[in-house]
Amino acid sequence: MKIGIIIGSVREGRRGKTVADWVQAHVTQRADAEYELLDLKEFGVPPLTSATVPGAANKQYDDPHVTRWSRAVDACDGFVFITPEYNHGVPGSFKNAFDSLGSEWAGKTVGFVSYGADAGVRAVEQWRQIVANFQMLDVRACVALSLFTDFAEDALAPLERRDGELATLFDQLTSLTERLDA
Repeated sequence: MKIGIIIGSVREGRRGKTVADWVQAHVTQRADAEYELLDLKEFGVPPLTSATVPGAANKQYDDPHVTRWSRAVDACDGFVFITPEYNHGVPGSFKNAFDSLGSEWAGKTVGFVSYGADAGVRAVEQWRQIVANFQMLDVRACVALSLFTDFAEDALAPLERRDGELATLFDQLTSLTERLDA
């Protein structure tokens, strides 16, 4: 079982990489799955302009960056979306990258680690609606990091309870993914 941890921000000065480092430190202590970091910024997914609807593309894309992104996503059985909240919603670059693919997402599991001024909860609410289109199954547990209480300057300093929340998220995610793969 392979779980992709996706950093969903491509901005300069983003906090997503810091959050991903914290998440990865936790998964190195787990033996229940293989975990792979997928940094959206490294894929260079262009704006979706193809005349072919991604769901009908049969994983044959016009752009090599999208093809590389497709292969990375397709290789995973489930995901953790590390998502900021921008202007009360999901980040545009991450939504574009999600929309650029089709069947690669279908029927897979997903959990959310969010961050923002209001801990990214509105982005997670929107992601839950978005992923439903591909019949992705999201776990209830999530980690919502507040820029005011879980960060000190540019460093992540999560509240003590966040470690337990993250463990619960991964317990639920791996359990659900395992049941789907059976």
